[in-house]
Order: sequence, then C-alpha cells, then structure tokens
Amino acid sequence: MTGRYDETEGRGPEEPVVVRDRRRIDPLTGEVRPAAPAAEPQDGPKHAAPSEDPVEPAVPTEPAPATHAGPGLGESIVDDSVSVATGLEKELAERTADLQRLQAEYANYRKRVDRDREQVVAGAKASVVNDLLPLLDDLERAEQHGDLTGAFKAVGEKLVGSLQRSGLEPFGTEGEPFDPSVHEAVQHSTSPDVTGPTVTMVMRRGYRFGERVLRAALVGVTDHEPGGSTAEPMDQPVGGELPLEGELFDENNR
Repeated sequence: MTGRYDETEGRGPEEPVVVRDRRRIDPLTGEVRPAAPAAEPQDGPKHAAPSEDPVEPAVPTEPAPATHAGPGLGESIVDDSVSVATGLEKELAERTADLQRLQAEYANYRKRVDRDREQVVAGAKASVVNDLLPLLDDLERAEQHGDLTGAFKAVGEKLVGSLQRSGLEPFGTEGEPFDPSVHEAVQHSTSPDVTGPTVTMVMRRGYRFGERVLRAALVGVTDHEPGGSTAEPMDQPVGGELPLEGELFDENNR
C-alpha cells in the first residue's frame, strides 16, 4: 500500500523563536537596565525563557520642530544691520579725513622744501655776487676816469650784464629821495632848491640781489632850508613913471 509521505514525520516539536533584548538602555524609560544574571548550565536542550519585556522596534527620534521667530527678532536684525552700516560710514569718514589731512601736510611740506631750496640757492648766489662788488667798484671808477677802453671794457660790460641777469640791481643815483633803509648818509647840507631829503652826491653805489640788500649806498644828502629870507618887492611905477628921488630916499630909510 502506497502511503503518502509526510514531511513532518520524523521531526521533533518545533523550537519557538526567542528574541533577546540585550540593550542596556530601556528605549521607553531611557534608564540603564541592570545586568542579567548568568544562566546556569542545564542538561538537555537549552530552551531560552521568553523575555519578560516585549521587543519593541526602535522608534527614530525626530528633531524638535524649530520655533518660529517672533516679530521682535526680525526688527533686531534690521537694527543691527543699520548700526553696522552707520559704524562703517563713520569709520570711512574718519579715514577720509585722515587722508585729506595727510595730503594737506604733504603739500605744505613740499612747499616749505621748495621755498627753503630757493632761499638756499638765492643765498649762495648772493654770497658769490657780494664777493664781486669790489671788482664792480673798480670797473666803475676806471670808467669814470676813462681808463676802461678796448677789450677791458667789453669784458667789464659782459661781467656786469651777467650779474644783472642773475638778479643784481644797482641803486643810488643823484636826485632820488633819501631812504635810510638803503642809503647811508655821510654828508648833509641844506638848500632851498629841494623840498625834502634828497640824494645830491653818490660816493659809492649800492646793490641789492632780489629782495636782499647786499650793500647800502654812501651818499650825500641835501635837505630843504627852512625859513629862507626873501627880498620885499619894490613899489611898481604908476603909469610908467619912475619914483622921485625923495620918495626913493624915504623908501630906503624905511
């Protein structure tokens, strides 16, 4: 007799599926579980006792929802932005003022350096010209005496022309008003022909270089004569007739 083969024959009773929760932290309470006691060895097949705590799937924790910012937070951000912009503008204005001040100081420094350089150059030229003044005096005296002729006259004229082009200017001529700042009076006289102190004699010519007086001129000064006497006018003839001798005698006795 052909029997039906039963696949379940020859098998023992099915073993139950046991899941052990070995997590040390309770997912529900979050507390640490006590350590489980060691199981004692037993003879025969080992059957694990079902766990008292049911196995629960781990629930993923979600991050807390972000709280919505109130209306005050946006206003504070705007205020901070405005304050930062104001601070930047203030700092920019300060840096601009510092730059302008530095530029002005540098411009003044350049002007001062240029002015000092010009003064040094003018002082050096004036020193050289001052050493040549005795030579100019000799040339002028030679010309007055008629000794400056020929090639010597040409050389003297070139020298005087070069010095005048460099800035040398002579002064001190007869007839100009007396100026004590540039004239040195060594002789004084009075005359009714002048109305004030006037240079009537030049003994040594003066020179200036630019605005600097190298040497004052030695001059003689004539001042106005105060209280000059004038003769009284005689009686004019009447009708073209001359006065009689008696009248002329009486007039002289007066």
